[in-house]
Amino acid sequence: MIMEQGRISRIVSDRGFGFISRDGKDKDLFFHSKELSGVVFEDLREGDTVSFEVSESPKGPNATNVSKV
Repeated sequence: MIMEQGRISRIVSDRGFGFISRDGKDKDLFFHSKELSGVVFEDLREGDTVSFEVSESPKGPNATNVSKV
């Protein structure tokens, strides 16, 4: 898998998920707190740069193996 980079555009802290924006892409990627690597969900903030892999799910693409850069 190829690691991509983006910025956290939105965090829904009470639900344990968020969204990552990517340059040149219209739609933000969903990520769940269980997909974090080397960082805890509570330490993430909107605007943080993260690296991740893109995986397909039944609801479309989502970010996995998310880590803070």
